[in-house]
Amino acid sequence: MIRRVSSAACLCAAVVLAGPGLHAQSKAAPRVAAPAAPAPAQVPASGPVQVRASVDRTAIWPGDRVTYGIDIVCAKGVEILLDDLAKEKLRVNGLDIVGSDTTTTVDADEQTTYRLRYLLTTYRVDTPSLSIEPISARYYQRRPGQRLQDIAPAGEVPIPGAVIAFRSTLPDLPVYDLRDDRAAAPRHPVASRAGSIGTALIVISLAPAVFVAVAFVRRRTRKTGRRSARQARIDQRTTLERLRSLDVTTEDDRRRAYDEISTAVRQHVASTSGVPAPSLTAAEVDAALEQAGGRVSRESVSSLLAACDEARYGPPQALPSPQACRDALATAEQVLSGR
Repeated sequence: MIRRVSSAACLCAAVVLAGPGLHAQSKAAPRVAAPAAPAPAQVPASGPVQVRASVDRTAIWPGDRVTYGIDIVCAKGVEILLDDLAKEKLRVNGLDIVGSDTTTTVDADEQTTYRLRYLLTTYRVDTPSLSIEPISARYYQRRPGQRLQDIAPAGEVPIPGAVIAFRSTLPDLPVYDLRDDRAAAPRHPVASRAGSIGTALIVISLAPAVFVAVAFVRRRTRKTGRRSARQARIDQRTTLERLRSLDVTTEDDRRRAYDEISTAVRQHVASTSGVPAPSLTAAEVDAALEQAGGRVSRESVSSLLAACDEARYGPPQALPSPQACRDALATAEQVLSGR
């Protein structure tokens, strides 16, 4: 018991004696509180707009895909100008923008969340560092009854970029010349003539096939034959009778008449001059007739086909009158008759 009392007394005496020294030490070197860790730049802690930007991978190989995502949370009544976040305005270094996607959701508290995703890739091997530059987006406060074009931006929110490491298995080797300055060795005479010999052998091997094809074409031509003069006159007479019987009273009748005129004249030009008129425009038919010559009146055919195309493909108000349509029918009869 005596030992315990003496030990407690000694301990109290030591505390009393050391008390002033401890108090002086606390005054001389006050304790400094540790600084708080800074919040991430991409996640603002407060404000009407909160932004978070991230990438799904921090390093890529050539040809890999990386997704750069931006999540923007707007308070009630606040909206972001999405045009500022278009993929055309995203500035990248060493990367190619493959595509983008945007989704918008509204929760129960009427907070709007914009989720933007940009798909990036690279096919280059000479860029040691790939990066996405920071951008900014404007936001505005919408009020009831206020039109969108009358709202001025309330501010801008910065969106951080990202740096992506580049990985490649290509070694960093010096560049060597693929060819030297020495002249090429002369070839053997047989090797120099190998091209001509090969061409001659190919021609000899194709000769039987050419003879067979020519015989087949002759047999086919002989079997089908060309139209006789009597059949051509019958077809021409039939076409003229069909054109004379056309009614041009209504607009549909006149447009149908111009279709008949264009078809008949083009077929007549093709059969008499050898010009593929059904597949050519009026200007091309004029140029082809000028080179081919023949007994077809080039000026009459060209003007008639141009008038037909204008009536067939022009606006309704450009459709010619019934008298003009009858004049076109008369001109077509002259062309088909060879006058």
